Amino acid sequence: MRGDSEIKKPQDVCPFIEQTLLAAQTTKHHIVQLCEDAKNYKFRGVCVLPTNIVAAQMSLESTSVKIVTVVGFPLGGNTSKAKSFETIECVDLGADEIDMVINIGALKGKEYQYVQNDISYVVKAAKKIPVKVIIETSLLDHEEKIVACKLSLDAGAQFIKTCTGFAGGGATIDDVKLIRSVVGNNMQIKASGGIRSFADAKALINAGANSLGTSCGVEIASGKTSTNKDY
Repeated sequence: MRGDSEIKKPQDVCPFIEQTLLAAQTTKHHIVQLCEDAKNYKFRGVCVLPTNIVAAQMSLESTSVKIVTVVGFPLGGNTSKAKSFETIECVDLGADEIDMVINIGALKGKEYQYVQNDISYVVKAAKKIPVKVIIETSLLDHEEKIVACKLSLDAGAQFIKTCTGFAGGGATIDDVKLIRSVVGNNMQIKASGGIRSFADAKALINAGANSLGTSCGVEIASGKTSTNKDY
């Protein structure tokens, strides 16, 4: 847990924010604006659909803003080979990090080896690119969250990410603390879903989140509360 002294004002959360735009109706114009906001506020990164990686890369050239993209999104039901191929293509296009969705049905069906192998396929395809495993906490019970974290760690992923933003619910302080208790310092945590204010962001960072996925980064950094959806 971080001390409150580290996060005193809205601008202090900017280095944690991955400004997100994953709506189906997103145009290249929207991506350019997304990237301009990320540069202006010095956000950690932007999270975009695979087809928008190149546009983001052009807009963020010569900056330190990371380009994050999604694999098996938003349901996680793609085959492992499909996720692997998607990962390879995303890396080739210029993605800096991969956010993948686990096979939630397989986890709930206790097909644990399948879930771990599914994650491993993506980790291997990503090579040195960090992989965040989206476990969709709003659909899991307490034990399933623990198992998902352990499988992700064993598969070699670098992050646990809470939610896609498409399945309801969102990041909670309790979930971030639970994830941290399972993975310790061996993995990082991306809190995502329902983060709409500075108070939300600060609480999640102090609970142990290393990054924040939100479509409300500009409002949060400006000290406002947004009513936008998180994708």
